[in-house]
Amino acid sequence: MTSSIFHRVTVIGPGLIGSSILRRIQKDRSLATYTVAYDNNPDVCNRVKELQIADEVCSDPETAVKDADCVILAVPVGVMGEVTKQIAPYLQKGAILTDTGSTKASVIAAIEPHLPPDVVFVPTHPMAGTEFSGPDAGFESLFENRWCLITPTPNTTQEAIDKITEFWQKMGSNTRILDIKHHDKVCAIVSHLPHLIAFTICNTADSLEEETRSEVLDYAASGFRDFTRVASSDPTMWRDVFINNREAILEMLARFTEDAQAMAKAIRWKDEEYITETIQKGRRIRKSLIDNKQVQ
Repeated sequence: MTSSIFHRVTVIGPGLIGSSILRRIQKDRSLATYTVAYDNNPDVCNRVKELQIADEVCSDPETAVKDADCVILAVPVGVMGEVTKQIAPYLQKGAILTDTGSTKASVIAAIEPHLPPDVVFVPTHPMAGTEFSGPDAGFESLFENRWCLITPTPNTTQEAIDKITEFWQKMGSNTRILDIKHHDKVCAIVSHLPHLIAFTICNTADSLEEETRSEVLDYAASGFRDFTRVASSDPTMWRDVFINNREAILEMLARFTEDAQAMAKAIRWKDEEYITETIQKGRRIRKSLIDNKQVQ
């Protein structure tokens, strides 16, 4: 019988990401022998019990992390520090603490002050998700052929990096080690800025005069519908992302604003060459994503 990477994995925050991790482990016990789920919302805990996606559901964080050799924080980035502070006294010696947050510098800064010296922290970011949230939103193939970015700190041991890398690869993910600041800048352009734009476009549409707004909703084309899909994402999660990765996001927003102004100038002066080249760049990027199997 093949041994598991971890004996006892605790997932704190069994929403889309957390419940997908639990479902994957239920399918592949080489990831973990036993799973525990915890959420501070009793309704979420009850739903996880009903779905039977964890071996145990705990109502308090102390019991949840006791004896766990891997604890996964799958909560909004804005509360990572507070959750770590709650569980830190009860973490098992030698345990690995990891997270799924999409900002890394802020999460590391929030977690490390509360980290016991005998617990190793491996920051990670699975680049997977949908616009849905909650334990019902998860599915076991969510991470299949998606990237999980690993951003070790100077205190992260190689042994812990290797175990977490193996864990995510068995989840179906491609893995890559990234510098912390570089991670935040890359994610600002490929994930955070697109969401910001989607939220803003929907806000603009909602602010139109009632007659025009009604027509926008009636005649929405595929482009606008795609924006609304992205914009229906969890507001708490994305509020925290924008605040906690604000420097990188504002830098990318400034660059985007310059490019948008250049496109506006080209349209105003009927610069067909610039407009066509800009559109072609979008087509090339789309083709690259398809070639890399990042589009289903």
